[in-house]
Amino acid sequence: MVTEFDRPIDRSNTSSLKWEKYNDTDVLPMWVADTDFMSPPAIAEALHERIDHGVFGYTNTPDELDTLVIERMQNLYGWTIEKDWLVWLPGLVCGLNLACRAVGETDDQVFSPKPVYPPFMSSPRLSQRQLVSVPLIENNNRWTLDLTALEAAITPESKLLLFCNPHNPGGAVYRREELEALADIAIKHDLVVCSDEIHCDLILEAGLKHIPLGSLNDDIAARSITLMAPSKTYNIAGLACSFAIIPDRQLRQQFLRQMKGIVPDVNLLGFTAAIAAYKDGDAWNAQQLDYLRRNRDYLVREINKIPGLKLAPIEATYLAWIDVSGAKLENPAHFFEQAGVGLSPGRDFGDDRFMRLNFGCRRELLEEAVNRIRRAILGELPA
Repeated sequence: MVTEFDRPIDRSNTSSLKWEKYNDTDVLPMWVADTDFMSPPAIAEALHERIDHGVFGYTNTPDELDTLVIERMQNLYGWTIEKDWLVWLPGLVCGLNLACRAVGETDDQVFSPKPVYPPFMSSPRLSQRQLVSVPLIENNNRWTLDLTALEAAITPESKLLLFCNPHNPGGAVYRREELEALADIAIKHDLVVCSDEIHCDLILEAGLKHIPLGSLNDDIAARSITLMAPSKTYNIAGLACSFAIIPDRQLRQQFLRQMKGIVPDVNLLGFTAAIAAYKDGDAWNAQQLDYLRRNRDYLVREINKIPGLKLAPIEATYLAWIDVSGAKLENPAHFFEQAGVGLSPGRDFGDDRFMRLNFGCRRELLEEAVNRIRRAILGELPA
């Protein structure tokens, strides 16, 4: 069955970061985490209406958006939050950097999972903090944070943990008992946890549900900074609208203090898109998730048929973390680019045994990418 997600969207001549990387080449861009899907019609309609108004001056955060987020946290997670806890940001990455600056002092330790989305590793260093990497461990085909290693590494200089749920890369959705164990460690050792939950609306595995770390209890809420955004789910990253939920007043003030004079306000079109996404986008996302599940199932099945490659089940996100170590490639990124597929190098995430593939694209493109990978691995590329 052909769906709207099968529609080819020409992103050439749009200054697309994803597509212009391989401009004028026959390389399929399967790297950076934005999809090739057209955003929900409700978002386009809301943007057209706002543009038709014709005035684009300085803009406060709309009360309607605050209310939508508060209601969303309650309805989806049973998490009662207050308006004052919300801090609007022009991007989630700046939230990671602000958290590193807001917690502790120069040379204090910040823990980060490894492998992980690259800004987790750069943010502590840019904030004059010491980065301490905590490995993920594979258990039943799930990559999750090694809590034993985390607790063993804690010192008096340890102040902050950067956490990612669902995890990027790897796609693990943390279970309640795993989150509770993490929360116990944070409370016991007086750690603040900054939890990147940007992929919370992209749960693929039936029966799983996202649980915000800060929603577990008042004790962990008081030492949590939760980062969320509509950007990944509704493909509106270019409109730059994210938010932090910071229940503790002192921690929130420290965070806000780091923003002053540096972090710009969210633009009015970002606010407009976020309102439309959270107000009218859930039905569209349900259809997107069905499409992504089929893409995921196809990808896992086909990649695991290719000698030297291995792909574990993906519980969330549209990002596949492919183990290429069995292929014995000297330079995996270059190898796959030569095969006509642009992937994210695992070394950027802290593990050069892997490559990350974005399957948030139409099936036809995904199938062509898999075919190119297969031919390359099997040595069937034309001379």
